[in-house]
Amino acid sequence: QVQLVESGGGLVQAGGSLRLSCAASGRTFSSYAMGWFRQAPGKEREFVAAISRSGGPTYSVDIVKGRFTISRDNDKNTVYLQMNSLKPEDTAVYSCAARSSGSLRYTYWGQGTQVTVSS
Repeated sequence: QVQLVESGGGLVQAGGSLRLSCAASGRTFSSYAMGWFRQAPGKEREFVAAISRSGGPTYSVDIVKGRFTISRDNDKNTVYLQMNSLKPEDTAVYSCAARSSGSLRYTYWGQGTQVTVSS
């Protein structure tokens, strides 16, 4: 198993940047593909970005592509989401999740960190 703890959220003005971190426990971090999700108030959770076990390839949805970058440091058991040019519509609780190789679903989830973007 893996335990995930997100950090780095906060309040930022539109156009600003934040870097979210997701710290994972254990030595098996590199066995998991990782993803970032977000859930805005009153809306369903949506997928944001994903990264392979080795750190490549990565994928992000079109609405954040070019602004958000997912990365990982397996030596530090940490996955990151660098968010630039933030918009008010990016406001949400951001959660990281882990998926075992070959799995169809993300099995392990963090508690989430709040990102609020003001206009």
